[in-house]
Amino acid sequence: MQHGWLPTNRNTTNNTSMVMDLWNGSWIAALLVGVLVWGLIIWVMVAYRRRHGDTTMPAQVRYHLPLEIMYTAIPLMMVAVLFGYTYNAQAAEIDTKKTPDLVIGVVAKQWAWDFNYLTDDAYDTGVQGQLTGKPGVEQEIPTLYLPVGERVQFDLTSRDVIHSFWIPAFLMKMDTIPGIENKFQVVPNRIGHFKGKCAELCGEYHSEMLFNVDVVSVADYQAHIAQLKAEGQSGSLPTDLGRSPLAPRGPAEEAGSGN
Repeated sequence: MQHGWLPTNRNTTNNTSMVMDLWNGSWIAALLVGVLVWGLIIWVMVAYRRRHGDTTMPAQVRYHLPLEIMYTAIPLMMVAVLFGYTYNAQAAEIDTKKTPDLVIGVVAKQWAWDFNYLTDDAYDTGVQGQLTGKPGVEQEIPTLYLPVGERVQFDLTSRDVIHSFWIPAFLMKMDTIPGIENKFQVVPNRIGHFKGKCAELCGEYHSEMLFNVDVVSVADYQAHIAQLKAEGQSGSLPTDLGRSPLAPRGPAEEAGSGN
């Protein structure tokens, strides 16, 4: 459900309301400035247009100090206010001072994702999905599980090139850079199924570097962790492994590539 032209609602995470207020406030301010500027342009066009038969030059005013100060100071104040609100919102989104309930290490790779549930000593590894458009294809791509109402810290890095970890419904994305660990925290407030993707052009199959996000109850989250451990996926994957092996192409795709 969209609110304010954004792909989410105010209660998806602890930060979505703040980001939506910034977004909508910026658009309202921009619209007011636009209406004022358009109105002044139209007024000048009508009030000071050349009349029929008038061949004289209008009065030429070279300097008007109060006016020049006004149209310099007002835009500077507007930019300063917008900068202040943006800085506060960004600082809140990347603040990691609070103690998280769980830490998840996100490892990007060409062209999939690994999720190390560091607090719970389990991991999930993903391979590049075969995006053929057929039903059920979404089940092939990695799924990140998050418990509702708990503070999650993401530790982001990459195995190969720069990627970007983006969950559009959370209104937050951050780059994953080889050799560098970026971090941010979020509290999912709404149970649901969401989409994630890489937001940094990272190679030939960038468009297929997708993942699912399931925000579930704490009990369902613990059940998923138990299932991973039962499947032998205890501990965590090293962040310096090679790139993800390419999944084999289907017959239809192979046939299409030969045309």
